[in-house]
Amino acid sequence: MRKIIHIDMDAFYASVEQRDFPEFRGKPLAVGGSPDGRGVVATASYEARKFGVKSAMSSRMALQLCPDLLFTYPRFDVYKQVSNHIRTIFLRYTDIIEPLSLDEAFLDVTEDKLGIGSALDIAREIKEAIREELQLTASAGVSVNKFVAKIASDLQKPDGLTFIGPSKIVKFLEQLPVDKFFGVGKVTAKKMHQLGIFTGKDLKRFSESEMIFHFGKSGKFFFHIVRGEDNRPVKPNRISKSIGAEDTFEKDLRELEDLRTEVIKLSAKVFNRLDKSGRKAKTITLKVKFADFTQITRSKTMLDYFGSQQEIEHLALELLENLDLQEIKIRLLGVTVSNFQTSEGDQLPNPQLKLF
Repeated sequence: MRKIIHIDMDAFYASVEQRDFPEFRGKPLAVGGSPDGRGVVATASYEARKFGVKSAMSSRMALQLCPDLLFTYPRFDVYKQVSNHIRTIFLRYTDIIEPLSLDEAFLDVTEDKLGIGSALDIAREIKEAIREELQLTASAGVSVNKFVAKIASDLQKPDGLTFIGPSKIVKFLEQLPVDKFFGVGKVTAKKMHQLGIFTGKDLKRFSESEMIFHFGKSGKFFFHIVRGEDNRPVKPNRISKSIGAEDTFEKDLRELEDLRTEVIKLSAKVFNRLDKSGRKAKTITLKVKFADFTQITRSKTMLDYFGSQQEIEHLALELLENLDLQEIKIRLLGVTVSNFQTSEGDQLPNPQLKLF
């Protein structure tokens, strides 16, 4: 049985800015966007989040929610340096690290370098090292698989530490709202609610074939995951290469229908390139660059590989429609796929595996 830790930095960009600039500390802060209402928020501090300000929200909407909101331009070079330091801390305990972004990663500490043995103790030490060496806080989730560890890291933010052991996984997932399940976006959650699925316990009433009928390949993932079945290993050599397409527009776009049209075009290009490459992918990323040149990305990873252009198109549109754009002008859109099939291939969780 694996020992998995998911580390997620707390309001990463905003926390770095508050650390480096005393005038931002304790105040509602948005990284990205501008006080004149243009652009979008990339990350909001916890002081701003209390007012409902969140990432991908228009500056105009953020100011309506929080009139005293401060804005600062993102410094990605600094964030990358901090991220590299965090990785050196991880490496003290294990080489099996799967970064998901600059501010989060999975660690497999089943066999830790220092012989500590307890994944919970390792998570505590990592959090303390990040605090002492970088003056930042991180939240950690600890469990026996990636899915549960990732959910656990979000339960007590900021500066949280949550352990969900094997004997508690099934009950925990049964009580969990489906909106909190990794891979369930707004569109999928709405469809589940229409089917009477509000918690993991509700989801378990559906057979595997019923889940596949309603949700396609994702249905198979949901069927297994709500039963605590997740065999995916932490991949230290996680593939970062991608196949994609993007387009900068002659005139900035703001109407949702125009944006949908462009996403459909890009999805077709991506599928054709993926098909010609002979590879299979299961992660899709939508890139949005705004008129003020700030940008955001949103990704979704499926359990199975994409099998059609329509599937890529549907997921890209779902990512677009989940953004709170408020008719903000957009100068560029991009769609990429990644997380390619390895030579060994990836297997679905074993339906017979029990983690309790």
